[in-house]
Amino acid sequence: MGSNLVTGAHALRCAAYAPAMRNDRLLVALAVLAGVVLIAIAIVYWVEPAKSLPSFFPGHVAGSSHHHAKHGIAAFLVGLACLAFAWFRTGPKRTTTAT
Repeated sequence: MGSNLVTGAHALRCAAYAPAMRNDRLLVALAVLAGVVLIAIAIVYWVEPAKSLPSFFPGHVAGSSHHHAKHGIAAFLVGLACLAFAWFRTGPKRTTTAT
């Protein structure tokens, strides 16, 4: 019965050999792609009036010359957040040392 239990000291020794963080390249690539696409969408919102936006964009209004600056700001900030996530995700790995 006692052989199936893991002692606290054994768990600490095993944790010292476990990787500190996984390097998930696919997640980083998707975050960078999403960030670039969202920044491009923000530029479209700032440059084009509402009547010229693609019909699947929120804020498309036929015949309107209004620019959706807030939509552009939101897309830009979320795009920057995606790029920051990818940057922090690819940072140096922390190593744990057994004391």
